[in-house]
Amino acid sequence: MKKFEYVIRDEVGIHARPAGMLAKEAKKYESKIVICRDGKKVEATKLMAVMGLGVKCGNTVEVEVEGADEDAAFEAVKAFFETNL
Repeated sequence: MKKFEYVIRDEVGIHARPAGMLAKEAKKYESKIVICRDGKKVEATKLMAVMGLGVKCGNTVEVEVEGADEDAAFEAVKAFFETNL
């Protein structure tokens, strides 16, 4: 399993558009990608669950990637966060 923490810089946090883009990105990989905030964990492929975390600008999230292609998935998801959130 690989993990990273990320502080959200997007002014409105993880709202519908980036959550949808994140879910689409996560579905490209076989690995399970989980986003954690304040002890609550959701799969990145589940759009409504990601939005349900209520992540705002300045919040820190932890992202866990585990599975057969976790190296590629980890790099892609980390790059997605840095570029879009």
